[in-house]
Amino acid sequence: QVQLVESGGGLVQAGGSLRVSCEASGRTFSNYAMGWFRQAPGKEREFVAAISRNAGTDYADSVKGRFTISRDNAKNTVYLQMNSLKPEDTAVYYCALHKLGYCSGYGCYAAQTRYAYWGQGTQVTVSS
Repeated sequence: QVQLVESGGGLVQAGGSLRVSCEASGRTFSNYAMGWFRQAPGKEREFVAAISRNAGTDYADSVKGRFTISRDNAKNTVYLQMNSLKPEDTAVYYCALHKLGYCSGYGCYAAQTRYAYWGQGTQVTVSS
């Protein structure tokens, strides 16, 4: 059974930075792409960023230039470094393990049905 455990959420002022982490267990982490999604109150869950098994990355337009996804296969961990945070970044952040190691095509990483496992989420709150 695969487990994904997020950590590192919290409260930060607008313009600040935060790094959230997701540790995976139960599967060969390095073989799979990983994604970050978020869900704000009253909104649908949306794609934030993804990283392939070869460290290729993809980002939502709303976070490009501010967020960076990375992975450490030795630690079975994927990270999301969030800089220049805005109040609209407030959400529960979820990591997810993709069904494949690599995904091609427009919007491929954003398709939530392509992810096999999900974490429980970590709250990120950005105050104005």
